[in-house]
Amino acid sequence: MICALASSVCFGAASVLQAMGARATTPGTGGGVDIALMWRVLRQWRYLAGLCADGLGFVLQIVALRTLPIYVVGAALAASLAVTAVIASRVLRVRLSRVEWTAVGVVCAGLALLALASGKEGHEEGPGWLPWALLASAFGVLLLGVVGGRLPAKPRALVLGLGAGFGFGVVEVAVRLIDGIDLADPVWYALLVGGGAAFVLLTSALQRGSVTTATAGAVLGETVGPAIIGVVWLGDTTREGLGWLAVTGFAIAVAGSLTLARFGEPPETEGRPTETGPATTAGAEGAGAGGAGTGSAPGPASGPSPGHDHGTGPDRGQGGS
Repeated sequence: MICALASSVCFGAASVLQAMGARATTPGTGGGVDIALMWRVLRQWRYLAGLCADGLGFVLQIVALRTLPIYVVGAALAASLAVTAVIASRVLRVRLSRVEWTAVGVVCAGLALLALASGKEGHEEGPGWLPWALLASAFGVLLLGVVGGRLPAKPRALVLGLGAGFGFGVVEVAVRLIDGIDLADPVWYALLVGGGAAFVLLTSALQRGSVTTATAGAVLGETVGPAIIGVVWLGDTTREGLGWLAVTGFAIAVAGSLTLARFGEPPETEGRPTETGPATTAGAEGAGAGGAGTGSAPGPASGPSPGHDHGTGPDRGQGGS
């Protein structure tokens, strides 16, 4: 559980850096998924720092997935939004409303319930078709990105976010199925394709659409599906008689994270409108004091709200995951 929570902290911090780097990058032409965008954002030091934090978070995520049920790890990764919100309130001096502070507490309560109710990690390999289904799902994420990139702005953000979440979900399940290095095992290719596609889709969503909407989609995509797979096919269990408590804790943690979805929105320049309202001078000054919005990279300075990854984003998430 410690590794899962530490992974969440890494992804939460990385989300701020990655979203700032994505928004500071010159967008390409058109409204679809921009593959060349990845090359451009890699020139941003803040995005690179976020990737380093993501790398550490991913290692911790692997350890957690090999020792805990998937539903516990998924909820912990979704909680990276709470980490991002707390970092924003302290470092960037972003003001959280009472509802948002309550949501942070709700996320913590949900994780506590999960910790009390979770059983042992399952050791079942699942049906023989599951690795191939994961690989097909990974390529499905790529197809979803192509289709979603052609949609209007509002549905595009949700579709790209969901696609990124599905990709990170593929990674979560693949990590559990991997048993040694075997290049003939489709699970390895599912992990690589799913993870890569998820990063491309989430980066495009961070720059091109409503990141709040995309973040909510990513949280749902990377938590619900893998949790069901873990329980139904991989043998994840709860403590005897506490299944209801695990379901309650999972739902509470994810719901609280969705309430904090606006913290997927990267900082804005002073005077530039955001999803939650116009930027404020106080917000810009607070962000400057935190130091996260400084630097020579072109693009928006720090403003009223930070960015997100599952997770990722990464997240993971993303987170990410």
